[in-house]
Amino acid sequence: MNIDMVRAAAARLEGHARRTPLLSSPFLDEIAGRRVLVKAECLQHTGSFKYRGAYSALSALPVGVRARGVIAFSSGNHAQGVALAARQFGVSAVIVMPSDAPAIKIANTRAFGAEVVLYDRAREDRDAIGARIAEGRGLTLVKPFDEPQVIAGQGTVGLEIAADAAAVGVTTADLLVPCGGGGLTSGIALACAADAQGLRARPVEPESHDDARRSLAAGAIRRNENPAPSICDAIVTPAPGQITFPIMHHLCGSGLAVSDLDALRAMRLAFERLRIVAEPGGAVALAAALFQPAALAGDCVIAVVSGGNVDASVFCQALATA
Repeated sequence: MNIDMVRAAAARLEGHARRTPLLSSPFLDEIAGRRVLVKAECLQHTGSFKYRGAYSALSALPVGVRARGVIAFSSGNHAQGVALAARQFGVSAVIVMPSDAPAIKIANTRAFGAEVVLYDRAREDRDAIGARIAEGRGLTLVKPFDEPQVIAGQGTVGLEIAADAAAVGVTTADLLVPCGGGGLTSGIALACAADAQGLRARPVEPESHDDARRSLAAGAIRRNENPAPSICDAIVTPAPGQITFPIMHHLCGSGLAVSDLDALRAMRLAFERLRIVAEPGGAVALAAALFQPAALAGDCVIAVVSGGNVDASVFCQALATA
């Protein structure tokens, strides 16, 4: 992995991915006690940054390989990204999704034209299901985070943040990133190491799934063993990736973790003050920016809102949170 791959992905994504805005609100600044800039990837195609990595990966495949179709495992956001990218390239996509994934994510994935195969995550092995389908149909697996071309696509978020932050006079800040397997965090870290060395990428996770935080502290990958459930479904991975962790270990600052309640509070504030819709996992970085001031340095913080695909019932819960 290197910055040249990120820049090449940006060239392939030109005219396809949206350049999402860097938003601000004096009300959020007052809560945080410092300037807050919010990268609104919830406004990306499919409602999350995952489209970038999916399109990057598919566009990098040899034409003949891509034509045979692709397969992906996802609880929702990667699923939608792969489904839309596959439709744009005119190829088939099979997405293996847990049956308890948010209904809107399952529905959207099907609406983009993908074949959805549901499984019981407590009783069935998604890898075995996917391997059987892939082998039988000759499909190419597009991994959700531990894949160089996916990481390169996610890194384009960092290129945009670096340029847009500099344009408003911000060259030094903690850059908080919602983190599951680390694809977005490691991609942004690569971009900032090249274009904005004063922006320090830091992963943010739910308290019950803080594997990246513990891994960075230990200097080696640590897994979540029997974690408590979290409302942040988009980022509840068991451990950082074999490709993503070394990048994070080399380039990122320490990790942070937030409660589900604070994620819901951040969702409400994002809607009230920025008029954007965030899902719980997509709001954890903003939650850390607003509610953990002592863990941050400097007079500005940048937070990525990575996704906005939330069921209405959960969004209503967030709006009712004090």
